[in-house]
Amino acid sequence: MISLSLAEIASIVGGQQYDIPDAGRQVTGPVVTDSRAVRPGGLFVAFAGERVDGHDFAQGAVEAGAVAVLAARPVGVPAIVVDDVVAALGALARAVVDRLGTTVVGLTGSAGKTSTKDLIAQLLQRHGPTVWPEGNLNNEIGLPLTALRADAATRHLVLEMGARGVGHIRYLAELTPPRIGVVLNVGSAHIGEFGGREKIAEAKGELVEALPSAEHGGIAVLNADDPYVRAMAARTTARTVLFGESEDAAVRAENVRLTELGQPAFTLHTPSGCSDVTMRLYGEHHVSNALAAAAVAHELGMPVDEIATALSEAGTLSRWRMEVTERADGVTVVNDAYNANPESMRAALRALVAMGAAAKAKGGRTWAVLGEMAELGEESLAEHDAVGRLVVRLNVSKLVAVGGREAAWLDMGAKNEGSWGEESVHVSDARAAVDLLRSELRPGDVVLVKASRSVGLERVAAALLDDQGMVGAAGAEGGAATR
Repeated sequence: MISLSLAEIASIVGGQQYDIPDAGRQVTGPVVTDSRAVRPGGLFVAFAGERVDGHDFAQGAVEAGAVAVLAARPVGVPAIVVDDVVAALGALARAVVDRLGTTVVGLTGSAGKTSTKDLIAQLLQRHGPTVWPEGNLNNEIGLPLTALRADAATRHLVLEMGARGVGHIRYLAELTPPRIGVVLNVGSAHIGEFGGREKIAEAKGELVEALPSAEHGGIAVLNADDPYVRAMAARTTARTVLFGESEDAAVRAENVRLTELGQPAFTLHTPSGCSDVTMRLYGEHHVSNALAAAAVAHELGMPVDEIATALSEAGTLSRWRMEVTERADGVTVVNDAYNANPESMRAALRALVAMGAAAKAKGGRTWAVLGEMAELGEESLAEHDAVGRLVVRLNVSKLVAVGGREAAWLDMGAKNEGSWGEESVHVSDARAAVDLLRSELRPGDVVLVKASRSVGLERVAAALLDDQGMVGAAGAEGGAATR
């Protein structure tokens, strides 16, 4: 973070200073919400969480080098006390972003946000210092924490913006006003909370509404292939740039195909020329993500050949998103267990089929180890049934549905579509899935593991890899912790 005195921070957040002997002391280190991540010169933000209260770790944070604590109550060590810690964190982020004047790229969508954010970051960092979120820090805590990592040298600030309701993205855009806004798609993720796809579109479109006008440099990067997203052009005064496979997209893909390993290849077309791309990532759904990243990079001045090279070299920066590992015995484990919705589930299954084509020709099998897609509301039964049916239609060799009611619906869909015998199996939990797979897997098999984050199916992938001594026990994903 840029250097700020405690007095400046107190003024920005409207807080009262407690036990601060020197209000002129500078905060020069990172702003963190986990006392274990404190570095000398940093600021510790104390949240009262459901399981732990960050205020209980305030003294330890100061002993570890924090200059002070941003807190909701006095804690016996140097502290700036505010009524609302979340709002104060956001105000601090806004002040820092305003002082820096860096180019802010905001990104939202129902699926693919994190993968696309990682691609944009890998492209833009070739043209200057770039800050982006680790994992999916995309809410009212994670987004300002990411913004506060920027400093005077930062040229690009890439921010992922999530929403669970109308107004959420508008709030995030107020904290870190973007000049470029990217909308990937409008799908069914969280449809149970929003109440319909139209409401999701309304929420996602808040990003383009927040952009400056075209005269002031605002750019809306929109998916031409998604009618809900394309329609958002009418909701912004920014200049619109379309990406996709549609003929009128300024940044588009032609000759899209998958390699024998299931990696997408295509010809990238931009207003300044075209170049071929072969990605290291897995699955055709990454083509759309790559086009969105290419559109941003092109608008910021990167030549098309450099964009194509960067896309071809880009890897996965975030955990449990199509992580592909081949065991010593020839079994391939695809860990895509970070999250799931109907769109991402279909994309992952098609990637599994592409990856398993060569393996099946040699006697290997494809396994889909799937769990619940959360927050689908009244659509949940139909969506889980449809995914189960798709497994059969794609000719995936084996379905292991893991969990309770929703998993039973996956299994039911497969059986109703024509699965028989042991092609589709319903098991109660991750441990049962691991036991089944350990007894059944053979060299050449490809195993996809995918479900919503709450299901914790990353434990299945970790156990399968640990059998070969390839990984340790699965740990919790880092994030905006309260300790």
